Amino acid sequence: MDYSNIFKDKRITVLGLGLLGRGVGDVEFLAKCGAKILVTDKKSDVELAESVAKLEKYPNVAFKLGGHDAEDVKHCDMVLKAAGVPLDSKEIATARDAGVPVVMSTALFAKYAMDAGAKIVGVTGTRGKSTVSHMIHHVLISAFAKASVDKRAFLGGNIRGISTLAMLPDVKKGDIAVLELDSWQLQGFGDLKISPHISVFTNLMPDHQNYYKDMDEYFSDKANIFRYQKVGDVLIIGNSIADKVRAAQPPLDPVVPERIPSDWKLKIVGEHNRENASFANAALQALGLSDDEIRAGLESFESVEGRLQFVREVNGVKIYNDNNATTPEATIAALRALGENITLIVGGSEKGLALEELVSEIKKNVPHVVLLTHPNYKGSVRLAEALRKAAVAYDEAGDLPAAITSALEKKEKGTVLFSPAFASFGMFKNEYERNDQFLEIVRQMEDAA
Repeated sequence: MDYSNIFKDKRITVLGLGLLGRGVGDVEFLAKCGAKILVTDKKSDVELAESVAKLEKYPNVAFKLGGHDAEDVKHCDMVLKAAGVPLDSKEIATARDAGVPVVMSTALFAKYAMDAGAKIVGVTGTRGKSTVSHMIHHVLISAFAKASVDKRAFLGGNIRGISTLAMLPDVKKGDIAVLELDSWQLQGFGDLKISPHISVFTNLMPDHQNYYKDMDEYFSDKANIFRYQKVGDVLIIGNSIADKVRAAQPPLDPVVPERIPSDWKLKIVGEHNRENASFANAALQALGLSDDEIRAGLESFESVEGRLQFVREVNGVKIYNDNNATTPEATIAALRALGENITLIVGGSEKGLALEELVSEIKKNVPHVVLLTHPNYKGSVRLAEALRKAAVAYDEAGDLPAAITSALEKKEKGTVLFSPAFASFGMFKNEYERNDQFLEIVRQMEDAA
């Protein structure tokens, strides 16, 4: 479908370009459709130089960086809000007071993809959403290839470097789009009053408490995944949040999936991943796939990068990359999945989350802890204090190379697990840079082995 008719000559202010590539892809798509775009971001032109360089070839794209101007959101046809821009920001209030619609790219994609006849599968939750989304997509791709059907499966939402909006021209009737949806992206679904046809809500745990004033506000954004579902749609939820979801009076009776059969052999480790597979199984059944198709796909699925990803073995020591564990609960799940004799590399910037259970798990099963330290890593400072109180010894490392060296020098067998339990800001631009640096260090070690 040609979307030029929808966006051509529209004055669109893009509020927040970002560094991850998704914003660049959104702007490129809209520019090719003939929109007149103003990109504004609080970051400077130096910080955004790489992103800006990719867009300078479009004469219909202008930039105003280093801050926002209220006039830029008042005199346009649409504001495209990046996920990191708070809904209660003065720019959003100004736009709405001026009667300018505020939209988000993933929700906008979902709206037009639905109109084109595609089926939307949305996955959210504090933990598991990435793995479940990738599982569903992987099984669909495998099943469609074997059946030689004229259907395609797309993967979008909170996916690194991918503009979901830019996938629109390729989507047609009968296709399936699997969207990993964080709470911020679901704000956009609330604005458009839409929900996916098949919604998966895995769990709800404390997170982003430096953004939300309380858990109810966090849940409210997440609840947009089911709030506007219609008859014929499907809502799949985790047992841990069943009462909370039902209390919110969803339009559909939610389904709590059964665990996958014990004889299904997954390549990825951990009971939490078998639970993730159960969510994927329920969604795939709702899409009409057979048990044989689902089992074959799930058993061939390998871990998502940065999520309990086995990287390699060095001198008998297995190294796992769990970079995307940015909460204590995620690190706890990784520790329980891998068992005993673990050296844990942990630490990062503050998110204001409880640490007691993490410290208890470390004390039980982790003989060696390496704590990442940095002037901005207030989370590491708080964890260090908690470890000292629990009489748990730890080594400190001022950067990732030093942390990996420290983890391996005392290790003759067992496992090294990089599972930060905190955000990355300060030492790294974002969690993706942290992930890439970890993998590069380990790969360089491989070259030297």
